[in-house]
Amino acid sequence: MTSSAACCDLILFGALGDLARRKLLPAMYQLEKSGLLHADARIIGVARDSLTDAAFKQQVLESLQQFMTKDPVDEEIWQRFVGKLQYCEIDLSDLSAYDALAKVAPLTKGRTPISYFATPPALFPLICDGLARVGLNQQPSRVVLEKPLGHDFKSSQKINNHVAQHFDESQIYRIDHYLGKETVLNLLALRFANSIFADHWSHNTIDHIQITAAEQVGVEGRWGYYDDAGQLRDMVQNHLLQVLSLIAMEPPSRLDTECIREEKLKVLRSLRPITDRNVDEDTVRGQYTKGFVGDKTAPGYLEEEGARQDSNTETFVALKTHIDNWRWSGVPFYLRTGKRMPQKRTEVVITFKRQPHNIFHETVAQLPPNRLIIRLQPDEGVEIQMMNKVPGLGKKMQLKPTTLDLSFYETFEDKRIADAYERLLLEAMQGNQYLFVSRDEVEYAWRWIDGIRAAWEQVAEGPRSYQAGSWGPSASVTLLAQDGREWDDDA
Repeated sequence: MTSSAACCDLILFGALGDLARRKLLPAMYQLEKSGLLHADARIIGVARDSLTDAAFKQQVLESLQQFMTKDPVDEEIWQRFVGKLQYCEIDLSDLSAYDALAKVAPLTKGRTPISYFATPPALFPLICDGLARVGLNQQPSRVVLEKPLGHDFKSSQKINNHVAQHFDESQIYRIDHYLGKETVLNLLALRFANSIFADHWSHNTIDHIQITAAEQVGVEGRWGYYDDAGQLRDMVQNHLLQVLSLIAMEPPSRLDTECIREEKLKVLRSLRPITDRNVDEDTVRGQYTKGFVGDKTAPGYLEEEGARQDSNTETFVALKTHIDNWRWSGVPFYLRTGKRMPQKRTEVVITFKRQPHNIFHETVAQLPPNRLIIRLQPDEGVEIQMMNKVPGLGKKMQLKPTTLDLSFYETFEDKRIADAYERLLLEAMQGNQYLFVSRDEVEYAWRWIDGIRAAWEQVAEGPRSYQAGSWGPSASVTLLAQDGREWDDDA
């Protein structure tokens, strides 16, 4: 990453919230530590609490100490970083209160205001109105919008329309932190910088593709929010569909924002709809019950704090879908995500077609397919599973499956792997939108998700039960087994 040449005022709405404390402020500190923040950059925390600058700075320090356990706060770096911090008290629903922000961070030549909305989406229109009132919507101002953008197509369109009243699309940065992950970015290099993959990335050589995002945690005290969202909206609509788009898109003509977004959008447009005609065959939804995750007892979803006993919200989703274009004709994509799973693991498994003829049949009855495994978390890296000869003498050649493993942490041990938010914040400061989501992408993704939800409403059956600590309902195994395939659960 290269440093931000522009001098920015990073205005952080929701500065005292969980996202800011856990992710955003540590990311900004790391950018300062790496020398990537402009010397005169400012970080202006905005919240409704009555705090002095000194009290806000103390809270920031405590957040860094709490959430940066692997990288303790360095006093010299902190002294540089704390000099950039300011606080502004604003009741976001009171437009006149934004006058205080105009005094702290007026639109000034040579400084770029970047407003980061780390707040519930319901507040986005109010914040936009307030920024427009004091002129902080004028070029070169930018806004960074956190997910979720609405809960369906209509609500996302309403939010986008309101933001568009005050900001041009070139000023809007819709964030999906998966797009800042090193391994997700490496998909572009893996696919388009290596002919071994670029020339074999289609239905001609690939049998099927799996995308898994498994979480060990439950709802973590957010039962009310999560029950209104569910796993389909919370994970599939954004994270999994963004990863799918990068895997399936055509080669962009150039490595720039518009070319990449255009190709990703084509994928979303080509997703085969899931309707009431195929929803039973191509989807599985589940809800976890009491069990064990690791060596700890985990309560069921309906036993979590604040639970409503009649909830039919899904905590697990498995989907089978197709991309109806020439490249992916006949190649199924299997998507799976859930809470209270055995491991925290996000990965893409690309399974290639079997060899058409097996000359090693005397020792290996059936050659297993080659697999390319792209690990997004927790251990970022790439694996290639292939067959090799077992060393030794004898008439018959013995073969064994082996793995070529490129672990980012081991291969680039002298390089620190930046957190996704560090990269995305820096790209926003540099004015690069290619790692952010366009309005069209958001809305096409919601249309596809709305179709699934509408189909679910047509069927009487609710989510299937699965025990906490398992890989989901048994029906998710059947989803692949009916095609003669199975989930990659060996890791």
